[in-house]
Amino acid sequence: MSPVLAGVLQVLALVVALGLAYRPLGDYMAGVYSSNKHLRVEKWMYKAVGADPNTQMRWPAYLRGVLAFSAVSVLFLYLLQRLQGALPGSLGFASIDPDQAFNTAASFVANTNWQSYSGEQAMGHVVQTGGLAVQNFVSAAVGMAVAVALVRGFARSRTGELGNFWSDLVRGTVRILLPIATVGALVLVACGAIQNFAGIHEVGQFMGGSQQWNGGAVASQEAIKELGTNGGGYFNANSSHPFENPNGLSNLLEIFLILVIPFAMTRTFGRMVGSLKQGYAILATMGIIWLGFTSLMMWTEFAHHGPAFEIAGGAMEGKETRFGIGGSSIFAVATTLTSTGAVNSFHSSYTGFGGGITMLGMQLGEIAPGGVGSGLYGMLVMAIIAVFIAGLMVGRTPEYLGKKIGTREIKLAACYILITPALVLCFTAAAMALPTPPHSMTNTGAHGFSEVLYAYTSGANNNGSAFAGLNADTQWFNTTIGLAMLLGRFLPMVFVLALAGSLAEQKPVPATVGTLGTHKPLFSGLLVGTILIITGLTFFPALALGPLAEGLAS
Repeated sequence: MSPVLAGVLQVLALVVALGLAYRPLGDYMAGVYSSNKHLRVEKWMYKAVGADPNTQMRWPAYLRGVLAFSAVSVLFLYLLQRLQGALPGSLGFASIDPDQAFNTAASFVANTNWQSYSGEQAMGHVVQTGGLAVQNFVSAAVGMAVAVALVRGFARSRTGELGNFWSDLVRGTVRILLPIATVGALVLVACGAIQNFAGIHEVGQFMGGSQQWNGGAVASQEAIKELGTNGGGYFNANSSHPFENPNGLSNLLEIFLILVIPFAMTRTFGRMVGSLKQGYAILATMGIIWLGFTSLMMWTEFAHHGPAFEIAGGAMEGKETRFGIGGSSIFAVATTLTSTGAVNSFHSSYTGFGGGITMLGMQLGEIAPGGVGSGLYGMLVMAIIAVFIAGLMVGRTPEYLGKKIGTREIKLAACYILITPALVLCFTAAAMALPTPPHSMTNTGAHGFSEVLYAYTSGANNNGSAFAGLNADTQWFNTTIGLAMLLGRFLPMVFVLALAGSLAEQKPVPATVGTLGTHKPLFSGLLVGTILIITGLTFFPALALGPLAEGLAS
């Protein structure tokens, strides 16, 4: 079987698996967030934090819950790392330095999972399981809660109530993420991923030195790392390490886990707003972009540009032979079009255009299908922008799902789409202008610039993957990328929840013959065009200096 055909068959297998899971999972999540009943274990959790799950919150109260919980999480994870040297199960590792502890705490709480350290050489079992793995669950649940709050904003009228943050947080963790991650971990163990609390083992002598391997609860962390679109690896090699991702079957499973909740949430959206067709329109938009990026990436990496490429069957540098170009390309697109950031190959080793595709996927806002929760609310904000543009073209007040898109709504949507590009471009410009940060670049020229641009694109968009050539373990990068992650995560949530509150207060507007059909293919096409044009206008100059210049020069 040719490598190209193998890659195509993997894409088809993913589409079939995602299609089979779409309806039951989407309906189940809609039921979870619409239920009035609380499980016994959930009641214990509410009692522990002193929350009343039946109290309805307006958007400022919902936002305060999000920010308070996240602030406590950052502080807890920071202290856990700073105290690691005195904790049991530390494997002899010292406490983490302050700047790196801040960066890591911000990273995992922001659902970014950017890592400026080697996991097997820095983090013991307590920090890995009691700190990082816990945040993999709850940071994902926070994103899902905010998305559901926005959906309720569309579904409700004449009220500012968006639900209860604590109830949404606990239900997303206990009823959705935990069961699926448990099954995923068991399958990964069956595939060969490790799951233990073993210490450091010396496995042999090589070239005058010894090689050491760590044990760890890898499969359980790997499952939620992908399912929650987190991405932080137990080992420095991330999902290219055989302990995390042993073979082609586990590779497909991990890609499936990355994509399944973001895609299924479009049905949850359709079910909660009372129109499954609206969910299908958003699904079609996400699917078109994902398939287009996957096809383009595979074509770019399989293209032959000389004898070395022809012998290898494509651009094999930085890719694992057990996954090949097809499995690596599909993974790279899935992880950068979502907020996952896990890697099974080194994106820095991709062709110039291939590296640009991974960057562009993040710069779209990671909405195809995006992170758990963040992908859906990001796409809905873009839908509001598209409706507004359509309204300008026909000269009528724009409407979406029976809600008027007025001055307040469009200002909030505009702030949402501007904040992340501003963070990426300003931090990148500062890093390139100052004398010290460029010393962290392994390469010069266009590729070196791409390393820095990729780092801040990944941080501000809460992705977490890296070009691998940049030494980001410095005070400058640990601090600035940490700030980019926190601002890129929580400032957009402010605008999303304010938008949700504004929509929920409106009374529904009846559809007329002039109302744009947002459930039709025409709207999906308009939405795709809006996303690509806005991103192109924003990031094209920076991309032209980096991956485009490198690709044209090769």
